Amino acid sequence: MSRNIDCQGSGSQCDVGTDHHDDHDASPSNTSRRRFLQSAAAAAAVGAAPYARAQTQAPSAPQPVARATAPPRAVRLNINGRDYTLQLEPRVTLLDAMREYAGLTGTKKGCDRGQCGACTVLANGRRINSCLTLAVMHEGEAITTVEGLASNGTLSPVQRAFIEQDAFQCGYCTPGQICSATALLTEFDAGNASTVTADVRRRPPQLSDEEVRERMSGNICRCGAYVNIVAAVQSAHRGTVGSGTGDTYTTFVIKTSDVA
Repeated sequence: MSRNIDCQGSGSQCDVGTDHHDDHDASPSNTSRRRFLQSAAAAAAVGAAPYARAQTQAPSAPQPVARATAPPRAVRLNINGRDYTLQLEPRVTLLDAMREYAGLTGTKKGCDRGQCGACTVLANGRRINSCLTLAVMHEGEAITTVEGLASNGTLSPVQRAFIEQDAFQCGYCTPGQICSATALLTEFDAGNASTVTADVRRRPPQLSDEEVRERMSGNICRCGAYVNIVAAVQSAHRGTVGSGTGDTYTTFVIKTSDVA
């Protein structure tokens, strides 16, 4: 508050005038609003401080977890009639053991997940996906790969049928296809039914094309040679595989029990 004094003479009267501030500026509501804004700003600054500090700090690298590995051990495998003693870790698959340790590269690694069938081999005559099983699980079993199907330099009937029927193109899946077809014929001769067999309680009357397609469904041919693959399996099953070279063939009867 300020005072204006106007005096005239020694005995003059003095007029005292008083100037008042704006009532709106001095109102209690304006003071409360100002304090509220100040409090809100202070609270926001305090709340944002930990996040700002966290962003300036570099994230710490995760500490490596030490894993104990089992030492290699001697694994004895019989592959294609030959005994192998391989130093393998327990986690090595049968596929890697054959390819990387035994040097048998005929069996191919396709998906490495058991979906394509390129790694199919025979274990005691039963077809398996070698990428899904450990080598240590097959000690004492007779493993047969595509290299072991021929006898004394002569291709097996299934191998010859695949050549005659042009049942391959790039050939990458062919070793698995041939091993699977070989086991298929053995399974059919044993009377094993499939999901398309009309009566699973009885021996399948004949190996139809539908039966072949179902029994070979676990082997994928990305080139699309399925029609010729079915024809090759049927040729080996019926014993109409030719012998000889060139364009001259002599047909002969083959018992499918001898194919395996």
